[in-house]
Amino acid sequence: MDPMAAAEGSGRRSARERLLEAADRLFYLEGISKVGIDRVLEESGVAKGSLYYNFGGKDDLVRAYLQNRHARWALRLDERVAAETTAQAKVLAIFDALGTLFAEPDFNGCAFHNAAAESSPGSGSDLAIKDFRTWLHELFAVLVTDAGYRDPQRLTSQLVLLYDGANIAAAMDANPYAADAARQAAQSLLGSAPRL
Repeated sequence: MDPMAAAEGSGRRSARERLLEAADRLFYLEGISKVGIDRVLEESGVAKGSLYYNFGGKDDLVRAYLQNRHARWALRLDERVAAETTAQAKVLAIFDALGTLFAEPDFNGCAFHNAAAESSPGSGSDLAIKDFRTWLHELFAVLVTDAGYRDPQRLTSQLVLLYDGANIAAAMDANPYAADAARQAAQSLLGSAPRL
């Protein structure tokens, strides 16, 4: 992409927004380690000085990219979960949202699983991944605790495994129906798990 054309087409978007938009697209589709800063700068039409002013470097840009992915996914799940009225349906709504995600034409696996494969301990991506994983576990834990299951910690771990397995199968096997299989397993699990 021509940097001048990118800058002209950017309208009122800030340099930060353009950097994040380019980073989101490139890091997700091609991989964080494969995409250099010069490529992000070229795609965004932003000067190198603006990158360092807004992020300090690639590590901070990667962390912001993952934080944005996390925020968008959390919003999407919040909307799906809030639309349901029963505790079981709220849990299953997470798997329904995965099914919608897997069917998107640019689906390239879970951004957090992909980033974890390239992440170094203590890096910006590592910290963002840990935040996401904590949030994911807490999301399931709150739902199963509110539903009155006897062993919410165990059930949470099982549901997270189904969530992760669906993501991996959808990406590695190019199987957009992996979420349906995980949803059915989650439904069976919820139906048989003892309640208080």
